[in-house]
Amino acid sequence: MQKTLFKISKMDCPSEENLIRMKLDNIPSIKNLDFDIPNRELSVFYEENDNTEEINQIEKSLLELNLGAKKIKTEKSEQELFTENQNQRKLLWIVLAINFTFFVIEIITGIFSKSMGLVADSLDMLADAFVYGISLLAVGKSLIQKQKVAKLAGYFQIVLACIGFIEILRRFFGNEELPNFQTMILISFLALLANGICLYLMQKSKSKEEVHMKASLIFTSNDIIINTGVIIAGLLVNWLSSSLPDLIIGAIVFILVVQGAIRILKLSK
Repeated sequence: MQKTLFKISKMDCPSEENLIRMKLDNIPSIKNLDFDIPNRELSVFYEENDNTEEINQIEKSLLELNLGAKKIKTEKSEQELFTENQNQRKLLWIVLAINFTFFVIEIITGIFSKSMGLVADSLDMLADAFVYGISLLAVGKSLIQKQKVAKLAGYFQIVLACIGFIEILRRFFGNEELPNFQTMILISFLALLANGICLYLMQKSKSKEEVHMKASLIFTSNDIIINTGVIIAGLLVNWLSSSLPDLIIGAIVFILVVQGAIRILKLSK
């Protein structure tokens, strides 16, 4: 058994973990993937049939995700048995439900409060829900079926993001009333808590010893940064009496949604 350690510089939360799992799912020699999200590290355990060929295939697959993967070292491992978390599937359903629920909450409140920041953040929640959903649907499915689902999810996200960009331009050049900053701040704060719970649950499921890493997880997560950005935009909307901060954060999040969609589309190749 061989063990190769990778540094994944852009692996900020469990959604990237699931993307990596799906990407490496079609390499039969891999026996286990051990993720250390706080330190952005991944240990890959695989059979040593042809060490060079196997690790080259694994490294190539990781590089295709553009998550900043870098091989650190390869060593022989005596570990043969791996204990899979029996609650992993249940946890995936929980975090999927949380993300999809907040997608619905944010898109409805975003429309009624006229906040593009909330609408964009709702699509980011939907993107995470897609990743967890694809992981669940992929269980017991063929590679071709998994690729079809990933392609559909990726294109759907891009279409929604493009619609969002068009709406941002319309509001920028139009004469729209200010978004409701109180709603922006309240809903984004609740979404921040929801993302924190998701990260906590996913990391706690791997090892009780890593519970103390919760703070590190929260502050390094893109989702948390986005939520905080919308809260700040809400404060600036009130302070400047301008919708520009809301449009700017909305545009930034839509760009992140498109980037996430492109990652998902790469799984369909």
